[in-house]
Amino acid sequence: QVQLVESGGGLVQAGDSLRLTCAISGRTVITATMGWFRQASGKEREFVAGISRGTGATYYADSVKGRVTISRDIVKNTVFLQMNNLKPEDTAVYYCAADTDYGFSRDRDEYDHWGQGTQVTVSS
Repeated sequence: QVQLVESGGGLVQAGDSLRLTCAISGRTVITATMGWFRQASGKEREFVAGISRGTGATYYADSVKGRVTISRDIVKNTVFLQMNNLKPEDTAVYYCAADTDYGFSRDRDEYDHWGQGTQVTVSS
């Protein structure tokens, strides 16, 4: 059973940084495509960043490119999302997700395991 547990969210000011952590159990991180998604109040869940299985190629949404870095620690079986220069529009619940069947996708429906989410609030 794959389980994902996010942590690291919080209340910050615009321009601050946060690092979100996703601890994975039941699957080694190198064998799953991992993604970070976010859902703001009243909006659909959207792709933020992803890291493919194996090679670890990374992908980003245009809205966060240059401010966000996704990475993984194979020893700790953990995925990180480093977010810099945060903006109020980054406020959302952030979810870690794993796709254990296919290669990289930005489509949330391709991901079959999800964490419970962690709230990120950016004040102006």
